[in-house]
Amino acid sequence: MSATAGPHRRRPLPPYAAAVTGVGLVTAAGTGTDAAWRGVTEHLVPSVGPRPELAGLPCDFFYSVTDCDPGAILGVAAQRLMDRFAQLAVIAAREAVADAGLDPSLWDSARVGVVIGSAHGGLPFYDEQQAVLAARGPRRVSPKLAPLTVVNGAASSVSLDLGVHGPSQAVSTACSSGTVAIGTAHQMLRSGACDIVIAGGAESTCTRLLIASACSLKAVSTRREDPAAACRPFDTHRDGFVVGEGAGLLVLEHPEHARARGAAVRAHISGYGATSDALSAVAPDPDGLGIERALRTALADAGLSPADVGHVNAHGTSTLSNDLIEATMLRRVLGESPLVTSTKAMTGHTLGAAGGIETALTVLALQHQLVPPTVNLDAPDPEIPIEAVAKEARGASFDCAVKTSLGFGGHNAALVLTKA
Repeated sequence: MSATAGPHRRRPLPPYAAAVTGVGLVTAAGTGTDAAWRGVTEHLVPSVGPRPELAGLPCDFFYSVTDCDPGAILGVAAQRLMDRFAQLAVIAAREAVADAGLDPSLWDSARVGVVIGSAHGGLPFYDEQQAVLAARGPRRVSPKLAPLTVVNGAASSVSLDLGVHGPSQAVSTACSSGTVAIGTAHQMLRSGACDIVIAGGAESTCTRLLIASACSLKAVSTRREDPAAACRPFDTHRDGFVVGEGAGLLVLEHPEHARARGAAVRAHISGYGATSDALSAVAPDPDGLGIERALRTALADAGLSPADVGHVNAHGTSTLSNDLIEATMLRRVLGESPLVTSTKAMTGHTLGAAGGIETALTVLALQHQLVPPTVNLDAPDPEIPIEAVAKEARGASFDCAVKTSLGFGGHNAALVLTKA
């Protein structure tokens, strides 16, 4: 792993910065924070391959979480009361809370909140019950359809599992959902509504209907001969993203609360910005003006300048338009110096969970002073004007990092993270 010079200026921490005291990850690159970080930084082979329910589609492969058994972790009875996206969220939340050194039996549960993003909610169970209705009639449809398929299922399940009595919310802003959830949690702490918020994203959408629609939209890769190499952010030969499942959750605390209990802080969420393009249901603003405004707002919120940013975990979906638009915007706002990566080639595009997973990875990058690689970046697109870290993780010295997210419907969000 090579090193790069160029430390960025350290500025005083805003008094309202949220302390990240816990991280929980469930991804195709690995389950558990340590395993996921190793998978992403060491480019271990992710769990991506054909799925039988996708047989015959132009894209018949998917990034799957294969190294955890929700039934064994949660118990079969509890598992049956949750769709898979909620199961993954609970597993990630338990890890994040344990990582933060918190005991739910001892905290003031009315001062704890949950905010979890998801783009689609419980699609697998919904599809299953559609088939039951068609084949066996309405009397055989499960009464659990509503609680298992609604987008708030992950937030609800985490609240129930941990005994949280503070505000519990779901965010659904397409593929920016996880990032918006963390930004919302940051605002809740800043307002004084909570002392602790568990926030991030969760998604599991391996259904034939969803992937068929993405194929029709020509948004996903059709490189079926080598699924592990199909997702190629910023590469000349990129042809679309590959859908994945997972969950990424953070424990955020008001800085005074974290200080009072002597918590170990991994990093801080110091700024947040969100905007809408109001231009298209599926395509981003071709000039990237919406995501630019979100990024500039987040930097101003953190009291930082573009020159302070040393690393960007980009949305980087591996689609022709998104990568070019986002990269051009990053160069325009941040200049030449930040090291940019997209970790989606190791986790898949986890849609509403992406912002949660990728913000968690950005926290770890700040903590370890190591930028994960953009794997499969074999032939960098000469029209993409950024310094993308390719192939191998790169050591660096930086105090500030940025996470950017874009979503269908023109939803943009950016977070500024600072070193603890």
